Amino acid sequence: MRTRCNMVRIPVVCILLLYLLLFTGQAAAAGLHAEKAVFGTGELFVFRAMYYSRITGNVTAGDASLQIQSGHARVGNEPVMKIVGEANTRGMFNWFFKVENRYESYFHPERHAPERFFKNVREGRHRRNEDVRFDHDRKLAYTTDTVISIPEQVQDIISVFYYARTFDMERVRPGDYFEIEFYHRNSVHVTRIYFEGREQITTSLGTFNTLRFKPKVLEGQVFSQPYPMTLWISDDANKIPIRAESGLVLGSARLDLVEFGNLQHPVSSFVPDIRR
Repeated sequence: MRTRCNMVRIPVVCILLLYLLLFTGQAAAAGLHAEKAVFGTGELFVFRAMYYSRITGNVTAGDASLQIQSGHARVGNEPVMKIVGEANTRGMFNWFFKVENRYESYFHPERHAPERFFKNVREGRHRRNEDVRFDHDRKLAYTTDTVISIPEQVQDIISVFYYARTFDMERVRPGDYFEIEFYHRNSVHVTRIYFEGREQITTSLGTFNTLRFKPKVLEGQVFSQPYPMTLWISDDANKIPIRAESGLVLGSARLDLVEFGNLQHPVSSFVPDIRR
């Protein structure tokens, strides 16, 4: 079963985190693997989600993180990287829609695809645990509920980010668009991402040279237009997710990188403040 990405049930912090992961579908079309390893064990990204409306002003909506766990992990006889993603609401958002989500992806570093995926989701009154095993040779995914057909190198919502980072983005030009397929809730989804160009942006961490993208999503109860989100990714060998911004039906939301560590390469996209 293949569907278009429907984000209606996912709260602000999860929407932004998910699309930071999905933006990189463009890289699969580029067709060239980077010559050097882009990421390794111990790598950490921490994000802060902010929500704005005329009623609330700017408030912290939640936090999210991605980390490649240290140590050796295996799925069967296959050595893999254990990647953990977490998303949690904070403050006033816990009053009416508390989110405590944890995701684990077991990513094969040579196959560039997940071998297994775990999800433990708490979103308001909604609870869901999921255990998915991917058989890429037979093109099947064995989920908690069923067995589905999957395309070649299908990703989960965590592994997609790491898969895309293995590709060289030098050939991407403004106006190019790309599609990516990923597993989510017993289905294979498709989203389209447009590359807009290069831009310098400033965050609490400083100024960075970035690549700017727009993913296409469904209009509906959460988003007010089909291209409401903009994503900024560091224009260097690390491909760091720097920022995501989105207009919502009520207000707007932003996810900023606030901490990172254990990168494989120097952050050459960082622009020093020459006034200091």
